[in-house]
Amino acid sequence: MGNQRARWPDGPDVRIEVRSAVGRYDDFYEIIGVKKPGGKGCWCMAYRDSRVSNADSPGYMRNLCESDPGPGVLVYVDDVVAGWCSIAPRSTYRRLMHSRTIPFVDDRDAWSAVCFVVRTGFRKHGLMHHLLAGAVEHARAHGAEVVEGYPADTGPDRVDVISGYVGTVRLFEAAGFERAAETGGVSGGRRRWVMRRELAPAESPGAAAG
Repeated sequence: MGNQRARWPDGPDVRIEVRSAVGRYDDFYEIIGVKKPGGKGCWCMAYRDSRVSNADSPGYMRNLCESDPGPGVLVYVDDVVAGWCSIAPRSTYRRLMHSRTIPFVDDRDAWSAVCFVVRTGFRKHGLMHHLLAGAVEHARAHGAEVVEGYPADTGPDRVDVISGYVGTVRLFEAAGFERAAETGGVSGGRRRWVMRRELAPAESPGAAAG
């Protein structure tokens, strides 16, 4: 696995790339995996299927990383994995399909960006913006008509890392998303919104498609 002490590189010339998680389970594990033997953690399964046991979650996610479209995208800084965004069709997230708080806007199978993680040492460099942009292009390259997320409306305030995993309305607005519906959910005490962005068909594969 990668260097646990990895951090933002020194110098002005920094290369940032967003790539599909397909074929990159080890990098997904570096960001999301539970390193302590027997330890508990999300494994990014809370929205997908919370019925899957903690012991079975690594294998479940490994399988998702073995074929298109995969479970999400990863951001790299000078080829060091630095963050993760879960992006997939809403129909693949059991919790979203049965949610009582996050409404459906229409009957299309929107792609949903539900989770952002940036590892310690790489935060406060705007990587969530790169992750969301890469997630949108990944969805577009796989035929998505619309992408949505369910961020917290924090206004001008900052949000803590734990509550901020869903993103903020400001983050999504900066990426061209618009408010589509208010949800019944909250994160960090802040109301969450369905944010949507309509997509035109991809003329060529996006940066995160390969």
